[in-house]
Amino acid sequence: MCGLAKRRATLYDSAMKTTSRLTIFLTLAVCMAAVPAMAQWISVRLPGTPRLRDGEPNLAAPAPRSADGSPDLSGIWMSVRPPIPEELRGSTGLELFAPKEFVFPLQPWARDLYESRHARMGAGRPSERCLPHGIPDAMLPATPFKIAHTPGLTLILYEQESRFRQVFTDGRPFPVDPNPAWLGYSIGRWDGDTLVVETRGFNDRTWLDDSGHPHTDALRTTERFHRRDFGHLDLALTIDDAKAYTRPWSITIPFAILPDTELIENICENEKDAARLQ
Repeated sequence: MCGLAKRRATLYDSAMKTTSRLTIFLTLAVCMAAVPAMAQWISVRLPGTPRLRDGEPNLAAPAPRSADGSPDLSGIWMSVRPPIPEELRGSTGLELFAPKEFVFPLQPWARDLYESRHARMGAGRPSERCLPHGIPDAMLPATPFKIAHTPGLTLILYEQESRFRQVFTDGRPFPVDPNPAWLGYSIGRWDGDTLVVETRGFNDRTWLDDSGHPHTDALRTTERFHRRDFGHLDLALTIDDAKAYTRPWSITIPFAILPDTELIENICENEKDAARLQ
């Protein structure tokens, strides 16, 4: 069993008291995604982590604060998938986080495209060709991402394929007529203890999730990041894309911190399947 994945599964399990089945899934998923970890960080006692008397991280401690008094979202996070009902077995996307009976308000053409992708179990997704996951897809797989704060800039570092995202909080406006981007252009501001991130300027080449929910270049996302305590972060996401959906819609995705570990380098290389994919 992959040492790094085993350690991360243990950290995740202690944070969320997940079932053994989910722990095994996370272990296998990270093993498959990770490069050999012989020279990588597997476990490191991070300074600034609140701890219990036995030295274990205190995940229920209050959320830390930045020097300016705003919540500090820094940490390594992973999405927390709820118990999966029988009718969603095998699903990998946003439907896992949707309220019961929620219906995605797809335009007819977008519904046809989604159903085609879903029937293929997500085959043909951009990541098969080493292309980037988009928003929110980059935060949905069972692989970690890291949030790091600097004055005027919040960085989101994705372990999978070693990609990054910049959220500017220095008051700048959106660029005028930007070159369409895989992860768009993100501007952030604080609303009380919640970081509100608005993103626009996407290309139309990513999927919203591995299940195949589509979007167009009209996509605009609003993400509201709220850190409940040291170990738990909630993302309230709103999708607004009038070309693909009949109305804006929202969903909430919970995350758990992975304490006492670090990201590793993960590169998509030696990809030789693109020539055979249809």
